[in-house]
Amino acid sequence: MKQIFINTLKISLAAIFAILVAQFLHLEFAVSAGIVAILSVQPTKKETLRTALSRFLAFAVALVISGVLFNLLGFSIPVFLLYLVLFILICQWRGWISSMAMDSVLISHFISLGNTGIAEIKNEVLLFIVGVGFGILVNLFLRKKTDYIEELKNQTDEKIKLVLHRMSLRILNPDFADYDGTCFISLNQSLFTAKKQAEENFNNQFTSRDTYDKRYLSMRENQTKVLHEMFKCVREIKTVPKTASMVANFLEKVSIEYHKDNDVQTLLSELLQIREKMKTVPLPQNRAEFEDRANLFTLLERLQEFLELKSEFVKS
Repeated sequence: MKQIFINTLKISLAAIFAILVAQFLHLEFAVSAGIVAILSVQPTKKETLRTALSRFLAFAVALVISGVLFNLLGFSIPVFLLYLVLFILICQWRGWISSMAMDSVLISHFISLGNTGIAEIKNEVLLFIVGVGFGILVNLFLRKKTDYIEELKNQTDEKIKLVLHRMSLRILNPDFADYDGTCFISLNQSLFTAKKQAEENFNNQFTSRDTYDKRYLSMRENQTKVLHEMFKCVREIKTVPKTASMVANFLEKVSIEYHKDNDVQTLLSELLQIREKMKTVPLPQNRAEFEDRANLFTLLERLQEFLELKSEFVKS
């Protein structure tokens, strides 16, 4: 709610100042500068600048089309409708969809002015510059939501820790209740929200140097895919084989030490030791134990992949 209020205030001020400046410059249709300012505000800085550039190119095309049509056929509504058909066609072709309405509002002024001379064109160009300029200024005040992205990253990490913790419990208890994978729904939603905010933060900077959050969340997303494969291994376990306790204890340790600053080198070393210990355990006595120990072995392979994703991220 707070962000909605702040955005409303910024956009409103952009429109108000655009109108006031247009009036100060004694421009005709000064209110249109405020409309242009509102239409120029986009969710991020990069998107605002990108949109402003495309609208300027579209506006230049609109001036040419309207100048030719109005001077050849007269300043009337039917001629303006013909202009709209041609301009919309070009905008569709060039991908200038967001430019159609805003630029056409400015072009419509020529009907009232009854001329497309230097003074009239200057008036419309200044309305465009003032409106778009204040739209860009609004976005200059947009900042990365650093605290919010950290909160989202922490939420995601906590949900991954919970998945690991539940795995450790399920390995030791084949009758563990509600082990149906529904926790991944919440985890995937958390990842989606965090990635969306990271992308917005990335686009609210003029340089492309700060990519940490995007890369971090991409790593966590890849880990989540591996985690789901681990979940499928655990779900298939029907008994509590001799190797279950050491695997469960290690999973619990991973869940406890799971945080963004852990380079996981110690965990990888310990995992290697566990895999060596498992080789010394007496062979299975029946088919069920054999299958479950095979699932545990596959689980540890996926767990190694899970940890290596973090290790590679830290190194990069």
